[in-house]
Amino acid sequence: MKQSYQDIVKENSPKENVFMNAVIAFITGGIMGIIGQFLIDFYSSILEVSTKEATVCMLVTLIFLTCLFTSLGFFDKFVNFCKCGLIIPITGFAHATMSAALEYRKEGLVTGIGMNMLKLSGAVIIFGVVSSFIFSLIRMVVGLL
Repeated sequence: MKQSYQDIVKENSPKENVFMNAVIAFITGGIMGIIGQFLIDFYSSILEVSTKEATVCMLVTLIFLTCLFTSLGFFDKFVNFCKCGLIIPITGFAHATMSAALEYRKEGLVTGIGMNMLKLSGAVIIFGVVSSFIFSLIRMVVGLL
């Protein structure tokens, strides 16, 4: 009996436990929130900066650590385990940008890293800016009515 290629792939593909993946993503996303809050408290209490500035410092710290762990090869392993718990926050954006930069670094600083660094995350930036503009226009028009 002939089986199509898709049937063979489906039959031999590992089955994912969607519920368990959701629980892991929920827990690791919560841990990321706790880490973020800890960093804000650390910067505002220990270093005595305002909460607004502490939030910026927290974001910079998370981006730096994500880029560092991506460069060292750890972050991919974390993402494979944590699923969307690490991809959704700003760490996912930093990981996508750093991964593309690392992939094209052999092609040179300008033609490799410079041209390809935002290849994955560029769409997020574009659609974020465009949707922000559209929603701002809608809010302005509704506010005038």
